[in-house]
Amino acid sequence: MKKTDKILENTIVKVLTRVCEDSLKNIDGFQWLTHLVNYKDFPRSLTIICIFDTQDQITQLKESPQYEILLNNIIDRLKSAGIELVKKQKHIKFDSEEACNLHHQGNWANRLQ
Repeated sequence: MKKTDKILENTIVKVLTRVCEDSLKNIDGFQWLTHLVNYKDFPRSLTIICIFDTQDQITQLKESPQYEILLNNIIDRLKSAGIELVKKQKHIKFDSEEACNLHHQGNWANRLQ
């Protein structure tokens, strides 16, 4: 990883940590988030994955005002750090502990490959 990539990675982690802290307090079922990125194709390759307890909680979120609040929180915080994402639905995904346990025996490393 190049030095500039490490700086970007640290920035992304710092921003997403703040989003995670906010979401844990304000969004029912939210557990954690992570990101995937290929720095050779940055920022187009950046994907943020928000993890919930269950698939039902994701469905409920998408039907509530909290959905847009969460998406905008991620987009706005990244933008304030100089990282602009154009299509939020392309860059922000949702998954659940329930689905990971069912399909990958709880192994997130395999699930996120």
